[in-house]
Amino acid sequence: MSINKIIALGSAKGGVGKSSITASLALSLSKHKKIGILDADVYGPNQNILFNLDSKNEIVNKQIIPSLKKGIKIMSMGNILNYKDAAIWRGPMISGAIKKLIHDTQWGELDYLLIDMPPGTGDVYLTIFNELSIDKFILVTTPNKLAISDLQKTITMLKKLNVCIFGYIFNDIFNIKDKDKSLFVSHKINHLGTYEFDKNLYDFNLDYNSEITEEISRKILSDI
Repeated sequence: MSINKIIALGSAKGGVGKSSITASLALSLSKHKKIGILDADVYGPNQNILFNLDSKNEIVNKQIIPSLKKGIKIMSMGNILNYKDAAIWRGPMISGAIKKLIHDTQWGELDYLLIDMPPGTGDVYLTIFNELSIDKFILVTTPNKLAISDLQKTITMLKKLNVCIFGYIFNDIFNIKDKDKSLFVSHKINHLGTYEFDKNLYDFNLDYNSEITEEISRKILSDI
């Protein structure tokens, strides 16, 4: 596979909007570049739902052919497991599944691979950081104090593993004006953008152009 840059988006806290923001950024970036998405949330894959992908992936010469939507190559366990099935797997099986998604997928040539990371700081993170060279990590959070607290754990992990933090995104779905930014200030982490509630993103309209997403995309593209 030939991938120019790999950007992971994540937070130790679940439900903060990582998947929707990853998908929105992919749609924006795909106007200018060749984009792929790796849905690394094995227990709760969402990219297949956001992009309305309901067919299983083909396998050709032992290579998995990623789903294609809006010109974006998408690899998700949601298109491998049956829709209602749960991945009731221990750590080694999760790591093995992630390795297969990485190495057995026919990615071809990509300018950017975006990785939709799961909640937590465990096996999936360690496997991905061991198997791939992550160029940038984007933190995603809501202003909620629990989300911010969990994000501190993500920052600690990334620093221990020497992963470059590109910046953070606030997903401010309740339009809270007084947000605590002290964590980011203390770690000198750049603010990339803030989403307020947007029904087009909430419903995930594939044809919608979000101004905030476009702004963040420009920052990604301008980072050489």
